[in-house]
Amino acid sequence: MRRHLLTAAVLTTAALTLTACGTTEPAADDKKTKAAKSVTLTDASGKEVVLNGPAKKVVGTEWHEVELLISLGVNPVGVADVKGYKTWDSAVPLKNEPKDIGTRGEPSMDTIAALKPDLIVASTDLPPAAVKQLRKVAPVVEVKSADAADPIGQMNKNLDLLAQATGTTEKAGQLKEQFQTKIGEGSKALAAAGLGGANYAFADGYVVSNQVSIRPYTSGSLIGAVNEKLGLKNAWTVEGDPGYGLGTTDVEGLTKLSDDVHFAYIGNEGDEASTPFSGVLAKDKVWTSLPFVKEGNVHRLPDGVWMFGGPESMNKYIDSVVAELTKK
Repeated sequence: MRRHLLTAAVLTTAALTLTACGTTEPAADDKKTKAAKSVTLTDASGKEVVLNGPAKKVVGTEWHEVELLISLGVNPVGVADVKGYKTWDSAVPLKNEPKDIGTRGEPSMDTIAALKPDLIVASTDLPPAAVKQLRKVAPVVEVKSADAADPIGQMNKNLDLLAQATGTTEKAGQLKEQFQTKIGEGSKALAAAGLGGANYAFADGYVVSNQVSIRPYTSGSLIGAVNEKLGLKNAWTVEGDPGYGLGTTDVEGLTKLSDDVHFAYIGNEGDEASTPFSGVLAKDKVWTSLPFVKEGNVHRLPDGVWMFGGPESMNKYIDSVVAELTKK
């Protein structure tokens, strides 16, 4: 009897040991699988960000990053100022109905937390204190929206960074190729129309307290860099900021532009304050006396192309410029 009990005890111990082995080995495999699926990257702030896998539920705090996500096939679950995005970036429309997370400069932490995102994409323009709070909610990838030293290069870096975070690197490659093709087609079309090297000045403007403020897009802006790739000569002589390459001037400053310049802008039909060139300036004596205004060389490009967007916005901008400058 004692021998049988010992045998039973030994068998029971062995069974438990085998059972234990059976449960621990898959756990080790799970860890290996999880590690294999994880994504590690370094964002624009220099921080290493580790994700459990390619992000699917993503929140975007800036329109530039939101556009890049949409272009990559990732529909963000949360977007800052949804109404504003739909107005200013209809060239790359939202394909879903994301939750509005507040303003671009002050997103709602509670709203974002309720979405339980895999990833929050934040611009380096966002205050550091806000980014610190966001990191308590979910992993955050900071993106440098603009760099006047290399506008197109920065756009592509941002695209690649978000593609890495979302597992869409193949799509990013396609977008970059399409952009280069569009540049080539646009430059050939302008050259064929005798516009290679033409003086060109792109700007936007705003009316604040009945005063018109004009922002020149210098060579350091994304728009300016694209214009030069198209073979156009940037006519602005003002200095732009180190990030976005934007300058500052007024109506008097426009008198410094050459007589043969092609002046172009993008406004917003629903916001009169953003369209002074077709609004309040129509009765301004300085504006109406400018040679390029008299010659009809003022070109309003289609609304909805975000001037600080990604490859798809720039493709549509190129189409707009070529169509407008070559029309008869």
